[in-house]
Amino acid sequence: MNPNTERFIPFALPSIGEEEERGVVEVLRSGWLTTGPVAKRFEAEVAALVGSRHALALNSATAGLHLALEAVGVGAGDRVLTTPYTFAASAEVIRYLGASPLFLDIDGETLNIDPSGVEEALSRGPSPREGGSIRAVLPVHVGGLPCRMERILAACAAAGVPLVEDAAHAFPVRTEGLGGRRAYCGTLGAAGVYSFYATKTITTGEGGMLVTDSDEIARRVSLMRLHGIDREVWNRYVSRDAEWRYEIVEAGYKYNLTDIAAAIGRAQLAKAADFLERRRSIAARYLAAFADADYLRLPAASDDHAWHLFTLRIVEDRLTIDRDEMVRSLMDHGIGVSVHFIPLHIMPYYRNAYGFKPEDFPNALQAYRTIFSLPIYPSLTDEQVERVVAGVRSVAERHRRGRPDAGRRG
Repeated sequence: MNPNTERFIPFALPSIGEEEERGVVEVLRSGWLTTGPVAKRFEAEVAALVGSRHALALNSATAGLHLALEAVGVGAGDRVLTTPYTFAASAEVIRYLGASPLFLDIDGETLNIDPSGVEEALSRGPSPREGGSIRAVLPVHVGGLPCRMERILAACAAAGVPLVEDAAHAFPVRTEGLGGRRAYCGTLGAAGVYSFYATKTITTGEGGMLVTDSDEIARRVSLMRLHGIDREVWNRYVSRDAEWRYEIVEAGYKYNLTDIAAAIGRAQLAKAADFLERRRSIAARYLAAFADADYLRLPAASDDHAWHLFTLRIVEDRLTIDRDEMVRSLMDHGIGVSVHFIPLHIMPYYRNAYGFKPEDFPNALQAYRTIFSLPIYPSLTDEQVERVVAGVRSVAERHRRGRPDAGRRG
């Protein structure tokens, strides 16, 4: 057993402090635990920060993506352009609506959806074999690096197709939209969705937020997130004068965010800028530390990066181990790492449903074969960052091609 495992560095940890604890205790003592005034304040604060007319709190980003696509009119038989290089939620919500994903390959450098693929797909439409019509575009800001939104938005505008941003990784950073206008990721299309899962840039434990400038989309999402009830009824138990009557006008969902979770979110939101600065500091250290490592490929960097993930890719012809062995060796060194992402087109469900082959999206497949993610979160100490750097370099140098002892486990 490597002695470093006694001081194992987790891949991800939420940064929770006294502010979050106080907020939760206040909610517990208030006697109102589910969706209520704290969730409403959280919505208002997120909307104010990103400059959106509406922010709607939800119990997950998955719920937000589902409701956003439903609100822009995606339905049975439709197609939604998106990337296979993402987590399950980005595509499964399309299937919830009876529609199908129309996967496009990623840019090999950024790992984001290739804008030229979006432009081509919107100009030609689905093939006869694919069927359906393209009803929406769903770009994913992978790892917190914004997509090339100006080109994607221009293509959507020319085709008259709405865009919904999967900004689960990209809170709170800006990028360029149409005409070079800078705005927060998530606010550039018809709607955008943030994730507040435990590993994200801020957290509510489980949770998400949909933002939009559209009154129509906001009304539809507000209706559908709580059983299709025609008005807000969260406060119907707290006042003698509260109205108990309500009407169900749609078959909605149970997607609301609790005040307990919102209390955590409000405290986290107040720290979001500091969290972002710390992630960027860690990323800068990693970028500098591996700049001369010709056996590793660095991630695309940007001043607008949220650094939810920091990924490295092995250069296969310069190492005697593959990505899987690299991950196992780093774990043995007491360093928690992960892999982002296993492309959806090689998952059994999508492979069986649509007949995909691994080579259908070569850039996504190549990234998956070579990539691994390092710890990057605000509570990661400088000493831990240096241990991560040392561990990666130690493993890689030991297995560098041309070394007399290359290939020995260690």
